[in-house]
Amino acid sequence: MKNRYVRYITGFAVLAVLLIIMLCANLILGSVKIPPGTVINVLCGNVSDTTVSNIIFGIRLPRLLAAAVLGGALSVSGFLLQNFFSNPIAGPFVLGISSGAKLVVALVMIFFMSGGIMLNSAALVTAAFIGSMLSMGFILLVSGRVKNMSLLIISGVMTGYICSAITDIAVAFADDSDIVNLHNWSTGSFSGTDWNDVRAASAVTFTALAGAMLISKPMGAYQLGESFAENSGVNIKRFRAALIILSGMLSACVTAFAGPVSFVGVAVPHLARTLFRTSKPVVIIPASFIGGAVFCLGSDLLARTLFAPRELSISSVTAVFGAPVVLIIMLERSRKRSS
Repeated sequence: MKNRYVRYITGFAVLAVLLIIMLCANLILGSVKIPPGTVINVLCGNVSDTTVSNIIFGIRLPRLLAAAVLGGALSVSGFLLQNFFSNPIAGPFVLGISSGAKLVVALVMIFFMSGGIMLNSAALVTAAFIGSMLSMGFILLVSGRVKNMSLLIISGVMTGYICSAITDIAVAFADDSDIVNLHNWSTGSFSGTDWNDVRAASAVTFTALAGAMLISKPMGAYQLGESFAENSGVNIKRFRAALIILSGMLSACVTAFAGPVSFVGVAVPHLARTLFRTSKPVVIIPASFIGGAVFCLGSDLLARTLFAPRELSISSVTAVFGAPVVLIIMLERSRKRSS
C-alpha cells in the first residue's frame, strides 16, 4: 500500500517537472529565441519592448496553453474510449471519431464562410461534437454486429480515411482564400490560437474532465466487467452514455480548435498506465491529462522549431512518437493471446 502511494506521488512529480520544462521551453524557443531572463521580466511586466511582449502574450503563451489543454483533453478522451470498448488501441483518431468531427466542421465552415459569416468558438465546438457523435454512432452500430475488436478498429480506420478524403476534396474545391487556408487546420495545428480559443477550449475541457472524475468510481467497476459493475449498482446505460458524451466533448473540442491530432489518445493513456502500474481511473485520468499536455507541448515545439521557419503539422510529429506505442500495444496483446 505504501509503495503504491509512493509510486503515485513520484509519477505525478515526474509529470509535473516535465510539464514545467515543456512550458518554459515553448516560451523560450522558436524562430525568435528569447532569453529566460527576458521571458520572466515580460511575464512580470518589467519589459517595455512591445515586440517581445507581443510574441510572448500574443503568440506563444496562448498557443502553449492551447496545446496543453487540448493535448490533455485528447488523452483523456482516448482513455474513456478504451474503457468503453475495453480495448487499449481505441482512441478518437484510430476509431475515426476525430475525422468525423473534422468533416462536419470543415463543411460548416465552408458553407458559412462562403457567405461571409465567421463562426464563433461555440459553433465550431458544436459542429465538431455533432461530427464526433455521428462517427461514434456508426462505430457503435458496427460494434453491435462485429465481435472481433480488430475488425472494429479496421472499421474505424476506414471511416477516418473516408471522412478525411471527403474533407480534403471539399477544401480543395473551395474558392475563397480563407477557406483554402483550412488545409493547415485540416492537417492539425495549434498555430493561430488566440486567448478566446484558450478560454473556450478550457471551459469545455475542464467541464468534461470534472464529469470524467465524477464517474471514475463506476468506471473502475466497469473495468472489472459489465456484470460486476451492474451488480455494484452501476446503471450501465447511463454510464455508457456518459462515457460517449464526455469522450465526444473532449475530442470535438480538440478538433474544433486544432484539427485532427493523431495517436495521442492511444499512446498517452498506455504510457500513464505503464508509469503508474495501475488502470484506476481516479489516477489515470489526471495522469493522462498531464501526460497529454506534456506530449503535445513537446510535439508542438518540434513541429515549429525543427525546420523553422517552415512548420510541420502537429499530427506528423505525434504520429512519429505515438504510432510505435500503438504497435507495441498490438504486439503485447498478440503475445499474450499466443502464450
